[in-house]
Amino acid sequence: MTKTVKLFAALGLATALAGCAAKEPVFFGLPPVPVTASGETDPVGTGRADAADDPAIWVDPANPNRALIIATDKKAGIHVYDLAGKDIAFIKGGLVNNVDVVGNIVAASDRNDGVNAHIALFRLDPDKPSLTPIGRAAAGTGEAYGFCLKKTAPGEPLVAALIIKDGTVRVGPLTIDGAAPTFTTDWEAKVPTQAEGCVFDGDTLYVGEEDAGIWKLRRDYAGLVAKVDNQRLVADVEGLATIDHKGQRYLLASSQGDNAYAVFKLPSMDYVGRFAVTAGAFGATSETDGIEAVAGNFGPVYPDGIFLAQDGDNAPKAQNFKLVRWDQIAAALGL
Repeated sequence: MTKTVKLFAALGLATALAGCAAKEPVFFGLPPVPVTASGETDPVGTGRADAADDPAIWVDPANPNRALIIATDKKAGIHVYDLAGKDIAFIKGGLVNNVDVVGNIVAASDRNDGVNAHIALFRLDPDKPSLTPIGRAAAGTGEAYGFCLKKTAPGEPLVAALIIKDGTVRVGPLTIDGAAPTFTTDWEAKVPTQAEGCVFDGDTLYVGEEDAGIWKLRRDYAGLVAKVDNQRLVADVEGLATIDHKGQRYLLASSQGDNAYAVFKLPSMDYVGRFAVTAGAFGATSETDGIEAVAGNFGPVYPDGIFLAQDGDNAPKAQNFKLVRWDQIAAALGL
């Protein structure tokens, strides 16, 4: 995900700060509760650059205690990690930005053509493990940027949301039958400025407009439901994710501007609180782009689910992704 350099930040930072070094926030929101990471992935392959971007989590339908992490190096391709963070597979894809997975289908926004949008598709073999290219689906004009898949049951059609960098949102079926995959726009929306993070909650799509806040979109509705207010959300608003906990679904959002994460109840969007991943056995997270969260028992390290966040500053190594126990976050927020 591209980070927009704000004027105030530029004035406050020396030009000597280069590469991926963390920047001091200009604004600070409401104080977040601190949590620490329980693991981290190996770094992405592209060093000294803003390269790690967006993660997704594949859960084994035959063994729900088993999961794999699928994550983009937006300058090179897609990595597959195990829950210990080991890099166990990689496929070249060039400029792939956001990624998601449903079943054994992995799909990503493909920015290799900055004029015409595409969705890159791959088939996951979790046993090898490996990713095999399926093809690229044309998705209209504009630069492909944000992307997410609706979580559907096995056998149901895939539904994708593709966000063009100018804030155009296209939603429709993604078909992989036949000689080449296809994407058809079923409905379209437009937010005023650059947007990227997105997540489905049933037929509702939540989209992060980076400088403005979180939009709730449906075929017949569009509303800004959580504004950048420098309290709950500090621009840029980046990755979005949902997770179920004790019968309640929550929306999580990366408040990139102050290295925190905001939590809201769904569907009401009532504000719950904020947390930050601070240094412990593993480093803190900062300037987070993509996030993911999934409930479940993934063994003694992650007995009640996983929160996964891109880390924009993993110096001296390249950027990576940090793993946090969901039960630790829930306890810190009093959920």
